[in-house]
Amino acid sequence: MNWDIVEGNWKQFKGKIKAKWGKISDDNLDVISGKRDQLAGKIQETYGVSKDEAEKQIEDFEKENQDIRH
Repeated sequence: MNWDIVEGNWKQFKGKIKAKWGKISDDNLDVISGKRDQLAGKIQETYGVSKDEAEKQIEDFEKENQDIRH
């Protein structure tokens, strides 16, 4: 999946993001506003994982949702 799809349809993807990374607050998701690098940073901060691990989790999320075309 191209991350531009997520960014362009952030409101639709927020629920899926929240389901995967439930510790990230709605306010944080509003600030992130679809920016992949900001999401990775917030995953690192919230879950105490490395940058590489955060990127891997986002890649896994993309694979899980690759059939979604908005």
